Amino acid sequence: MWFWLSLIALLCWSGSDLFSKIGCQSETDKYSHLKMVTAVGVVMGLHAAYEIFIGGVSVTWHVIWTYLPVSLLYIGSMTLGYLGLRYIELSVSSPICNSSGALVAVMTLLFLGGEDYSPLAIGAIILVCVGAIGLGVVDATEDPELRAARQAEGNRKYSKSFLALALPVAYCLLDAAGTFADNRVLETLNEGSANVAYELTFLFAAVLCFIYVVFIKKDRLLPKREAPKYIGAICETAGQFAYIYAIADTEHLAMSAPIISSYCAASVLWSRLFLKEKLSWKHYLMILFVVIGIAVMGVFDI
Repeated sequence: MWFWLSLIALLCWSGSDLFSKIGCQSETDKYSHLKMVTAVGVVMGLHAAYEIFIGGVSVTWHVIWTYLPVSLLYIGSMTLGYLGLRYIELSVSSPICNSSGALVAVMTLLFLGGEDYSPLAIGAIILVCVGAIGLGVVDATEDPELRAARQAEGNRKYSKSFLALALPVAYCLLDAAGTFADNRVLETLNEGSANVAYELTFLFAAVLCFIYVVFIKKDRLLPKREAPKYIGAICETAGQFAYIYAIADTEHLAMSAPIISSYCAASVLWSRLFLKEKLSWKHYLMILFVVIGIAVMGVFDI
């Protein structure tokens, strides 16, 4: 069962990447990232209601307030990630964003020491960092004519810009900070209660975004544009559900973790197949470094 749950998590999270990209890439919809936050918040709110009223999970104001800094880091990172999808290929954005696990490991090494890490695990951390940084360097230094040539067959053309790379990097930094803080906070909280607190906070963020977009900015929610966002939100939540049960099988964690943690490779594949994104061999080499490093980190459950 662990194998199928791992595959479901991989497919759902990579599917979330794909549909989030489709839902947020419009240049004419300047509030698409806030609408995406609304979609994810609504789905998470429904899941939180299920956990509270059917699953029997207990959540108090104390839990919500204690977990709030972590929730804000995660929500902030996702919001910036959704905004970044408007300016850069998913093939580039996803590996950079998913390098946050390596950054958490670096923070752990710096603040808590690295006695528990084997040389192979440290090598994987270095590989991901080299790949993520290299991916940014390759994209930033690419010749404009070569960029235009490889994007000729794609659905969209992306120009070189600081913002295009800054947003996924900002996601990586905030997500890594959230994960690092998460690990510390969960030493005092129940994981189920903390997750529901996070989902309720996301629901509150969704309400704020909805009020801002619809009532303040008077922007419309068009079903055709919003559908991919909600599909992405459902995939995100379903992936989280499958992930929790997949890693619960501790006997097979060394096999399930690398499968799930390599979902950005599937995101790159979907972007090539469905979004017609085409990268240079240098891009794909850096992505390969990231994927291999993440997979090895998954084996060590970093």
